[in-house]
Amino acid sequence: MPADRSEALPTARRPHRLAGGQPGLLEPGASTDPYRLRLYRILRTDFPLGYDPGLGAWLLSRYADVALALTDPRFTGYPRDGAPRGPVPAPLGLCRGSLVCTPLPGSGTDLVPGSGMDRVPGSTPASASASANASAVERAAYVLARRIAGRDQADLVGEFCRWLPAGLTTPERNAPVRTGAGTADCARHTGLRERALASFLANMLDDPDLLAAVAGGAGPGAEAGTGMLLGRAWAETMRRDPPVQIVLRRTRTEVRVSGGTLPAGAPVACLIGAAGRDPARFAAPDRFDPLRADADPLLTGPAGCPAALLGRLEAEHGLRALLTAMPGIRWADGFRPASTGVLTRGPRTLLVQPS
Repeated sequence: MPADRSEALPTARRPHRLAGGQPGLLEPGASTDPYRLRLYRILRTDFPLGYDPGLGAWLLSRYADVALALTDPRFTGYPRDGAPRGPVPAPLGLCRGSLVCTPLPGSGTDLVPGSGMDRVPGSTPASASASANASAVERAAYVLARRIAGRDQADLVGEFCRWLPAGLTTPERNAPVRTGAGTADCARHTGLRERALASFLANMLDDPDLLAAVAGGAGPGAEAGTGMLLGRAWAETMRRDPPVQIVLRRTRTEVRVSGGTLPAGAPVACLIGAAGRDPARFAAPDRFDPLRADADPLLTGPAGCPAALLGRLEAEHGLRALLTAMPGIRWADGFRPASTGVLTRGPRTLLVQPS
């Protein structure tokens, strides 16, 4: 796998320090790139538990502590005490944590890219709905890809990533994506899916070997293997480049974490971006590696969330459509992708040469 592209970036200035030496999460520069500023690394190493007055919450940056806050019943949703709990009890990944959100019809394995089931209509209404959703995403992706295929240069963020999620969930477009009565809130908000799709495409376009593996997938057996690779690449993107960097929780009682003890009733900011690159949990954490042996599904979000499922479909079919319409797609001369943001994060521009 290629080296992490951040290694090529110049050394950034040191992050602004609060009283006591702790870096400020929302201080100038952090919103540009907390990774380059080494903010997350400093927090994990030197300040695993500290209060950030700008955010108004205690910060958790180590994977073990973040995983505890996301799964332990001693934590609850903040500021909504009624936030759902379970295997992944907090809004995470692309999930907004809506109390009225219900799983997308067919949200079992038949809607998971890479399972080989999302294109095979079954006999049940759920699987038929799953097939309809996959078909709708596929059609929209190919329409958008063909529109930019003949250009000398295109911005995938503005001309593809933004329009694919929006076109599938805008009522006036009469998109055939099927959702249950309680899924509208999750599916309607497309900004996070746009950022996630942009990060996914940036990671894939940075690796010619991965692109070749996807483009070369043909036939039922090969296509199933390619789908599995794309599913792993999507999960790896959500770990390495999560669109939501911070998940808020609150303690029900005192909770001991690696850096000390959280008081009862305390607001807690789980730094997903820091936890996903914790070297204590992930080998070579800054590297994009879909085949890594230490992959972890915790940070990808609830398995049945409509937004998460649609996001995975958009990533798989979006990349396939781009490679079909533009087999020679590559970065524009002199362009390197860069993500921004500390609350939500993703590339603002992806300049490519379609051929």
